[in-house]
Amino acid sequence: MQKLKKIGFVVICVFCMIPGAKAQDLHFSQFFNSPLTTNPANTGFIPDGDYRMGVNYRNQWSSVMTVPYKTMSVFGDAQIYQNPNETGWLGAGGVLLHDVAGSGNLTSTKVYGSIAYHQMLGYGSLLSAGFNVGWANKRINMTGLKFPDQFDGKFFDSKLPTSVALDYTNINYLDIQAGLNYAFFPNDNVYVNTGISVHHINEPKESFFNESSGIDNRVARRYIGFLNASYKMNDQWILNPNAYYTNQAGASELVLGMNARYNLSGDGENELIGGLYYRHNDAVVPLVGFGYKSFMLTFTYDATISNLRNYNNTRGAYEFSIVKQGLFDAFSGDRRQTICPSFRN
Repeated sequence: MQKLKKIGFVVICVFCMIPGAKAQDLHFSQFFNSPLTTNPANTGFIPDGDYRMGVNYRNQWSSVMTVPYKTMSVFGDAQIYQNPNETGWLGAGGVLLHDVAGSGNLTSTKVYGSIAYHQMLGYGSLLSAGFNVGWANKRINMTGLKFPDQFDGKFFDSKLPTSVALDYTNINYLDIQAGLNYAFFPNDNVYVNTGISVHHINEPKESFFNESSGIDNRVARRYIGFLNASYKMNDQWILNPNAYYTNQAGASELVLGMNARYNLSGDGENELIGGLYYRHNDAVVPLVGFGYKSFMLTFTYDATISNLRNYNNTRGAYEFSIVKQGLFDAFSGDRRQTICPSFRN
């Protein structure tokens, strides 16, 4: 079995380096806690705050990989300008993404600057549009990889020569995303938000090989749509259903689920969070979290339900996030405090 796993891993590595292969983007199970990577129109759209900062970390496939996939992000955004009649505002922010994958240390680093404008439509809805521009770098360490021509019949011997060669081991490119959001909040107890975004609008070239005739080495555009809501049942419970769909180069992902927030302290300073999500044909994702004042800590675990469970014993990935948000004293008006249902008065 160990031999089969190693051969399978080699096949995957070789496939990933084929010039025409379409790589898939990084993703988080907690997409709702990674707002700027989900949709740039989320920049500065903070329903119960004026600024927001967060950290996300994901560890995947540690049960089947000697070196698991690790994905990290740091983000921050804020509302920076209000129009004269206080019906619209500008948001600005940024996000840093870093991912290390497998024995070859296939490393991806991306830095984005993001901006969005939000306009109230009457007293109960909001339309947002935003975009971001970023720099992306990918590099690989060939010394950590083994290839089919290094298999001696029993083992992979890294001392044996290989015919596999890359033209580049370090590449850079410009990346652009754009999105739209719409929010509806008819009263203090109901909030609904939906949005769409297009990533890699410029379809940048990404390959460790020189261009070849008939080979498309551009990053395929990725389309993301989401729907979330918040319903305050009473002073003790708030429900947050979420839906997320993405499609890139024919590969798609659908996630459905819900969080429930319980008011532990009575004044909204302490919250207990629990939830359950389902990624179609892939995993069940339980969630637990705790809110303390302006901080929210959330942990999820991907329990594999696809055929991969036969190899990873259902242990897919674990993920945690820390998000802090708050109000600036100069902008602590009623509008920002009542867009989203809250336990706080």
